[in-house]
Amino acid sequence: MAHAHPDPSKAPAADAPITTRHGACNLCEAICGLTFQVQGEGPQARIVSVKGNEADPLSRGHICPKAVALKDLHEDPDRLRQPVKRVVEDGPNGQVTRWQTITWDEALDLVVEGLAQVREQHGSHAVGVYQGNPNVHNWGNVTHGHLFFSQLKTRSRFSATSADQLPHHVVAHWLYGHQLAIPIPDIDRTQYMLVLGGNPLASNGSLMTVPDVRTRFKALKGRGGKLVVVDPRRTETAAIADEHLAIDPGTDAAWLLSLVHTLFAEELTAPGALEPLLDQVKAVRDAVAPFSPEATAALTGIDAATTRRIARELATASGQGGAVAYGRMGVSTQAHGVVCQWAIQVINLLTGNVDREGGALLTSPALNLIQMKLMGPGHLGAWRSRVRGAPEFSGELPVSVLAEEMLTPGRGQIRALVTAAGNPVLSTPNGRQLDEALAKLDFMVAIDFYVNETTRHADVILPPTCFVEHDHYDLVFLHLAVRNVARYSEAIVERAPGALHDWEIYSELATRYARRVWALERGGVTARLAGLLTRGLMKHLPPHRLLAIGLNRAAGPNAQARGLTLAKLRAHPEGIDLGPLKPSLGASLAARKKRIDLLPAGIRRELPQLVAAFTGPLTPPTSPSGQPTLKLIGRRDVRSNNSWMHNSERLVSGKPRCTLWMHPDDALRHAVADGQTVTLASRTGRIAVPVHVSADIRPGVVSLPHGWGHGREGVQMAVAQAHPGASINDLTDDRLTDRISANAAFSAVPVWIEAA
Repeated sequence: MAHAHPDPSKAPAADAPITTRHGACNLCEAICGLTFQVQGEGPQARIVSVKGNEADPLSRGHICPKAVALKDLHEDPDRLRQPVKRVVEDGPNGQVTRWQTITWDEALDLVVEGLAQVREQHGSHAVGVYQGNPNVHNWGNVTHGHLFFSQLKTRSRFSATSADQLPHHVVAHWLYGHQLAIPIPDIDRTQYMLVLGGNPLASNGSLMTVPDVRTRFKALKGRGGKLVVVDPRRTETAAIADEHLAIDPGTDAAWLLSLVHTLFAEELTAPGALEPLLDQVKAVRDAVAPFSPEATAALTGIDAATTRRIARELATASGQGGAVAYGRMGVSTQAHGVVCQWAIQVINLLTGNVDREGGALLTSPALNLIQMKLMGPGHLGAWRSRVRGAPEFSGELPVSVLAEEMLTPGRGQIRALVTAAGNPVLSTPNGRQLDEALAKLDFMVAIDFYVNETTRHADVILPPTCFVEHDHYDLVFLHLAVRNVARYSEAIVERAPGALHDWEIYSELATRYARRVWALERGGVTARLAGLLTRGLMKHLPPHRLLAIGLNRAAGPNAQARGLTLAKLRAHPEGIDLGPLKPSLGASLAARKKRIDLLPAGIRRELPQLVAAFTGPLTPPTSPSGQPTLKLIGRRDVRSNNSWMHNSERLVSGKPRCTLWMHPDDALRHAVADGQTVTLASRTGRIAVPVHVSADIRPGVVSLPHGWGHGREGVQMAVAQAHPGASINDLTDDRLTDRISANAAFSAVPVWIEAA
């Protein structure tokens, strides 16, 4: 049952009129169009129902349980609606922490003063920033967050990108010249789709915005196409696929390299229209020579004959309407994530499936962040982290080093932290270590509307409005959609008096912080004055006005997007169809006089290091007792979204989902019965978790969903605490990272079951 309205006395009258309003669900990447039934007007309006919008050109009426829970999030009595500060007092049994409601003026000034003092005493890099996944789901963060974060002048910036998709961006930057130039599978026209480490039926697509994906896969098979899934677990997507290959976790790079090897060895390459732009093709052929299917079969668990057959099927389908290889989180979050994503692009390029219908294409959104230069192309290793020397990417350091940068003394040690819409204690590796590091900070501020496992450490929490209380336009995910569309959504319900949108919080913080630092540091008056004037102007430019300006300037390759205005979008809240994806990458590269270096220097250096690891004798790690370890992998669920969707009763109801999947052979070997609670351990910690015995997972592999672990003291999310689960990131290892980018390696973590 959903929570009641937080203040029943202010609920609308029972006979208040009900109106229909159109909006979108921006909780996940599918960005499904929705129809809301709303009773009453003003801040007291109540959402009666949430349904899919059949008129939406992208989602076509599709809806998942998360969208219905938008009502729960809006009405959640645990959701903060005013700023609070943490107060520690002496109690009868020791110190007690409580949260005191304060005014926005007091809260903003406390934040500015706390951060400025740390900067004065320890330097600008002593102030850290962590931005969570929802930042790109709320466009106010995208349009105005930089106004504040740029004021901090810190290199200690982190985000959820390096716990997820960083290898995608590194490879797009290397091959196509921009971190957001990620070719998207043309799922609606392809004849063959190879999915590695992804589960679109649970995620609704990821770096591939694809609502209603089950219907799209059904259509693929209906036109005679084939779906192949490579995953250690028989996922929901694997269950409907034509073929499922249960690869050994962490070996995807070896298998992908053997596919590339086969394409060359059997003369199956046909790069197509992009061939004149490809450099280093022969160098790639030489580099993958050691990775024959026979050499990697024992490592991957996929026999050589199957590998060769898949390569031939890809090549054949390429000539019959198109084929595409798509790899997602499972192949990014491992020790060779960048190599995996590079190999996937090489396979698509060598078979002629990049920049062609039925293959993989760049999108043509109405507001193109690349063409309008609103997002930089990216850079890798311009500087490195203080302790470990991990490389930055596009101005951010990998989250795998966040805790050590707080805990290790010395110049540049992080002593203050700003978190924005993130819960890194549950979403980054070695969460217990990070939990301990947060408790030792001099100052912390969170922009969030929950007291969760991370924000409980904050000195001040600034809560923005909820999703249905502000307007929205998908600036990022329309760049990743399987069809070109444009949709602007007005707020569904009016915000409460005094509440601030995220963009307003950032604008006010930027102005106050600049004024505070200017007053203290003096000097550079002209530059600072210009900065203040710019921020003052932006404060009066809400996101929708920036969108209107951007649309007026936009003139992308999609002719249908030209002339699109905010007024037209408002007149069509269900969205405007701009047509299927079209080839554009080749023309863009030619216009920029850029070629595709098929073997970037980082890959050229890495492949020789992998020869022994991928083709030599197998030496599996052992536990402290000397017993063989199991390999831990993650798991997605359609009713979860990272760590913050667990305070909705309707989403956590039913059978417990935070269970450890284990193959029957492993259960027998460990004398474990279905439903039994075991202690699972790794280098970084141990957790107690119930076991689900299933043949749908590869022997030697165990699986846990991420985002759970709500049993920590001080969390103020009643439903989540009643269904706490265990955090997989109490077991994942901050020392296990991608060898090139230092992206977190959550897949194939060595774990073992401890004796009772």
